[in-house]
Amino acid sequence: MKIRLTSIYVEDTFKAFKFYTEVLGFVQRYYLPEGYLAIVASPEEPNGTGLLLEPNENPIASNYQKALYEANIPVIIFSVENMEEEYERLKGKGLVFKKEPTQTDWGIEATFDDTCGNLIQLLQLA
Repeated sequence: MKIRLTSIYVEDTFKAFKFYTEVLGFVQRYYLPEGYLAIVASPEEPNGTGLLLEPNENPIASNYQKALYEANIPVIIFSVENMEEEYERLKGKGLVFKKEPTQTDWGIEATFDDTCGNLIQLLQLA
């Protein structure tokens, strides 16, 4: 069994698609703006697990997303090979980190706001 697709709720599908492709560097897997549907993937594994940028237009999704954000809980973790390089690359694109790279027992982690209602964690495993 493999994970083919997972999703995160976003406040604005168009804004999220732009952020995830232009800032984070994900590649377009599927984009149907009139259907508010966007699926992106890692450029390192374009045929790997897709990430559906799902509108949070129902109250359950909206409340869930808001509660995670207010509790300072990242909605998803992206693995990176070199935190220092990725951190500098993203800062160079104007991304503001809410938590700078920090050494932990399991590796180095950093957290940023995806501008669409979510906190995202980067993790370089030890």
